[in-house]
Amino acid sequence: MLSRTLNVATRRGFATAVSDAASGVKVASVDFGHPTSAVTVLVKAGPRFQSKDGLSNVLKNFAFKSTGKRSALGTVREAELYGGMLSANLTREHLALTAEFLRGDEAFFVDVLSSFVTSARFTRHELQEYVNPLVESDTEAASLDPVTTAMEAAHALAFRSGLGSSLFAPAHTHVNVEDIKAFASQSFSKDNIAVIGTNIDSSTLTKLVDASFAGANAAGSASSTTPASKYYGGETRLAGTGPQTVFIGFGTTGSSSAELATLAAHLSTTPSVKWSKGLSPIAAAIPEGTQVQSVYLPYSDASLFGFVVQGETAEGVKEASKVAVEALKKAAKGLKEEELMSAVAKAKFAAASDVESKEGLLNILGSKIFTSADASIESTLSTFDKVNATSFSQAVSSLISAKPTLVAVGDVLKLPFCDELGI
Repeated sequence: MLSRTLNVATRRGFATAVSDAASGVKVASVDFGHPTSAVTVLVKAGPRFQSKDGLSNVLKNFAFKSTGKRSALGTVREAELYGGMLSANLTREHLALTAEFLRGDEAFFVDVLSSFVTSARFTRHELQEYVNPLVESDTEAASLDPVTTAMEAAHALAFRSGLGSSLFAPAHTHVNVEDIKAFASQSFSKDNIAVIGTNIDSSTLTKLVDASFAGANAAGSASSTTPASKYYGGETRLAGTGPQTVFIGFGTTGSSSAELATLAAHLSTTPSVKWSKGLSPIAAAIPEGTQVQSVYLPYSDASLFGFVVQGETAEGVKEASKVAVEALKKAAKGLKEEELMSAVAKAKFAAASDVESKEGLLNILGSKIFTSADASIESTLSTFDKVNATSFSQAVSSLISAKPTLVAVGDVLKLPFCDELGI
């Protein structure tokens, strides 16, 4: 069976090629002509799909340990001989295994990545001696960061199960080798795997994927599935150290929205000119010593929009939170033509800039590649051309009509409640 090209664009900056490899694995590539390349194996193995708390985080930390081809030490030594870098990252939906290397070394690194998917040993001694300490370190670091704590709680309130599952394992995880082998067998099915390359020829990558992933579980034999996401919302308060922190948000279901990305750009306090406050409706009104950042997190079938508010005092955070909420309510009533044009341009620039980074490209392609949707940058940017005053106002009004999600981390007696913010 020959590769079937689904979408190809070959100009610099718009070079996204997506195809079905003969192996049954989705393949995408983009080439900007840079001297270094990267390949990421994207697996539907995020906590959304786990059957036991902590499975995804344990699987992430098992990456690049012993396989049927190499020991963990052998993988490290060979990668260093090539001058490459290996990393593993976890989102709520995907596990990303990435190799970065000099152009021309893709055959070795694709083999390293695929060997974990097709022949990882998942030994008991590696779990106890190497993996569990990393899992515990991830959990401890997350507990010490108030923003991470707030976002974890916000997802749990917003979506409960599925997208609400934590990126981190419980403090005393009970995941064993049999658990992780079963989860890996389910996750490493061909229809759960996509390979994304940057600065690499698409035909070369497809041939390497065909050869390296032939031994993966047959598509459909153990597919990762989960019920459609539902948004609930809610409020919680957690004691914590560090800056006083509040997350205020609202969720939606369905595909990603150019209107909500435009809203995030409009309310962002990041100025276009360094050291200036910019024209954000929030930045000039919040108290000194506080900061507000708009957050838009789109997933395959739901999104979470909101603000992370931080400051030295609970009183300052409360005042800044009121400013952010009022700005959001005002946006729901509509923007002036010039404001909307500016917000769309900022959102478009942010989306275009994301493609030039490995992380941004994965975010854009993550949900599209598994459905064979058009993954070109033209397609991504063209959605912003359809944003108009009516669609923008309707999207924001619908967003804030839902039950809010509020998480306060710090001085729980003084940080704001939903009713104090008018939501």
